Amino acid sequence: MSLRRTSVRETHGSSSLNAGRRAAELETLAGGAVVDLLVVGGGVTGAWTALDAAARGLDVALIERGDLASGTSGWSSKLAHGGLRYLAHLEFGIAWESASERATLMDVNAPHLIRALPFIIPLGDQVSRAAGAKLETGIRIGDRMRAAAGTNRRRLPPMRRISTEEARRLAPGLTDRGMRGALLHWDGQIEDDARLVLAIARTAAAHGARILTYTSAQELTRDGAVVVDERSGEHHQLRARNVVNATGVWAGGLTGGVELRPSKGSHLLVRAGLLGDPRAGVSAPIPDSGGSRFVFAVPRGDGLVMIGITDEPYDGGEIPDVPEVSDAEQAFLLENVSRVLQRPLTPADVVGRYAGLRPLLSSADDEATADLSRRHAVLEHDRIVTVVGGKLTTARRMAQDAVDAVVARPDVDARPCTTRRLPLVGAVAPADAPTAGELPPPLVRRYGAEASRVAALAHSDPELLAPIAPDVPVSRAELRFAVEHELALTAADLLDRRTRLGFVASRRDAALAAAEQALV
Repeated sequence: MSLRRTSVRETHGSSSLNAGRRAAELETLAGGAVVDLLVVGGGVTGAWTALDAAARGLDVALIERGDLASGTSGWSSKLAHGGLRYLAHLEFGIAWESASERATLMDVNAPHLIRALPFIIPLGDQVSRAAGAKLETGIRIGDRMRAAAGTNRRRLPPMRRISTEEARRLAPGLTDRGMRGALLHWDGQIEDDARLVLAIARTAAAHGARILTYTSAQELTRDGAVVVDERSGEHHQLRARNVVNATGVWAGGLTGGVELRPSKGSHLLVRAGLLGDPRAGVSAPIPDSGGSRFVFAVPRGDGLVMIGITDEPYDGGEIPDVPEVSDAEQAFLLENVSRVLQRPLTPADVVGRYAGLRPLLSSADDEATADLSRRHAVLEHDRIVTVVGGKLTTARRMAQDAVDAVVARPDVDARPCTTRRLPLVGAVAPADAPTAGELPPPLVRRYGAEASRVAALAHSDPELLAPIAPDVPVSRAELRFAVEHELALTAADLLDRRTRLGFVASRRDAALAAAEQALV
């Protein structure tokens, strides 16, 4: 039996997602409609899987027990890495995949959400001359991969050595104690990981996929899932000819044959002014790591700097919905980043913190979580396909491999993968972005080609584009747009994922009333 569709499902429809569309599509599925593919998990991998399959012409539904990107995909370092770290471990295949997928994200899928960011590695007491030379060699190999992947050097310039003075112009908070210059290289920074996931899901919706948040899978079967509508409490049987489990660190709870070793990435947020409003990220070497591990201080577009590290062992037993940063982890981050700063940071400087768990594959020869590979795998158990491992940058390829496994079945007929050439909702090349004065720059950074749609909501009341409150860099027009087009169903959806005001408690509190009003 062929599952290829030749109806309106193959054409572009509306990318707008809202409560009304969700309710109608859940009613259709609960009423017995059978889809070609049910994707479980609304993080970056699940969203890409739904888009990949829908763009191939399959009838797709995605279910997520919470909001889009409410799990790991909303708690990342928000970087599109080129794979530099993997070169240090001689994992050339993963490094190449990272560089290649970064190029696709930056140049095709989401050029409006991913931009080049300079990074400085201070060459101070923590980095010996031998370690500095090794780092420089690795970065130059990464530059060659960048060029081979097709990323223009004007988009991501090649690395170079810079003086201490130039390093401090880019990152004024750096100390010059013991410094003998620095290495300057470039990587991709994601404006916001949750907005990237949202753009992928909405593009999937434009290709006909049904996107159902707050719909939790209680049981997966080879022909669908038993789910609960978390908004009404009702149970439903959803029917599907194929199922992909893309629930990340929670994957093993829904099917067998999955063995993971989660890693935890902890992050802190401080005011950018404390570091002199840096224009570059700083990679602070961790002592005794041989210059191979760093704490990063990355400037964001909202007046904050993110301080973080990835891949620390998670030994907390049951996987929590919202992992927390411990005081010990905070102390570790502050101590190590302060080694390269003029002014050491203290706990009083931290205005927000968050952590995420990554679903890394486990094997018998793993020695430490920090050294675990970011390779991914597509597994099958009782006809349920599970995709695990990997990382945000390579999620598109992970999804492609998962859908390939489904399409390889004899009863499935679909087109080849097209997501490598597919722009997401809002995609606009930097050269084509609105010029200064046409639209507020924050709107262009967050919405790309859709910035004018957000601004149009304030046509009759320009005050809707004003910040909601002092130190709240979000407007009421953005909240309204999120409710009407971006499937925001709760105040938490608006504050914690559509706008990320929830990163800073004072900002969240100041905007809570406006968020609740937008939902009325």
